[in-house]
Amino acid sequence: MRRALVTGIGGQDGFLLGRELLAHGRHVVGTVRPGTGFRSDITTYLGGVEGLDVVELDLRDGVGVAHLLDKYNFDEIYNLASFSSVGLSWQNAELVSEINGMAVLRLLEALRLYHDRNGRAPRFYQASTSEIFGLAEEQPQTEHTPHHPRSPYAVAKSFAHHLTVNYRESYGLFACSGILYNHESPVRGAGFVTRKITRAVAEIALGRREELTLGNLDIRRDWGHAAEYVGSMRLMLEADDPADYIVATGVAHSLEEFINVAFDVAGLGDPGQYVRQNPDLMRPADVMELRGDATKAREQLGWVPQRGFREIIEEMVRVDMRRIETGVEDHRDYLPAL
Repeated sequence: MRRALVTGIGGQDGFLLGRELLAHGRHVVGTVRPGTGFRSDITTYLGGVEGLDVVELDLRDGVGVAHLLDKYNFDEIYNLASFSSVGLSWQNAELVSEINGMAVLRLLEALRLYHDRNGRAPRFYQASTSEIFGLAEEQPQTEHTPHHPRSPYAVAKSFAHHLTVNYRESYGLFACSGILYNHESPVRGAGFVTRKITRAVAEIALGRREELTLGNLDIRRDWGHAAEYVGSMRLMLEADDPADYIVATGVAHSLEEFINVAFDVAGLGDPGQYVRQNPDLMRPADVMELRGDATKAREQLGWVPQRGFREIIEEMVRVDMRRIETGVEDHRDYLPAL
């Protein structure tokens, strides 16, 4: 049985990738931050399945990373662990640089040394992001579009992306970066703006609140379904050769469009009577539009997105309404279909 390490298994992508890998016969080891242990949400979404271990590990601990690699002799590593909030990264620039940047360097160094000792190393996936393109010179972006990051989060991710390329080219590691555009599901973290919207819409529809406050509504993003996007990660590490891939739908929508659809599927009509804008929620520097060209992933991996923009939002609103009606925040039924 192939062994896969999933760092940061306690987030949306970790839940969904862990399930994906278990379904494809991997033994999965997932890491969580020290002090969090085997959390109840991990138990809910991934528990009860043979072949899953959860360990505590701070990826800033290079010695701990090396010990984990030696203990399990992994075939694959998926590095999803990240300081994931773009908005909060301005107030935590040093921390986000350590977790999203330097921790990746330590992990790649551990893989290089592992290779020197053993003559092989696990295949490595780095979770990159469309935010690295920032003020992109072209729409849509391709794997060759220059980076122009506009937040500490994006700067650190760009650094990690280039490190992954460098270690692949310099040391022959099988190392890939998946440049994933925005991807959503009902198990998206509550701090992300999309879940903030769907949760608020559900609460308004059920009479639990009266309004929703947001920042910039004009930004445009390329939104896809997270359950499909994690499948691309597995395909990258199953390919014959390592490479970097954009994973996107090729279609951008504004945040205002996202809001309109969410209110519509909840039967609330015009969002204008509920939505308020607060300038304090605006970021110091924003990226107005990101849209990806996933031609390479389609042609080389056979990866094609299936679920549409409205379908994704409908699913998220429906599950958030169930959360409020039942009082159950985490349930296996909330996981989207594979």
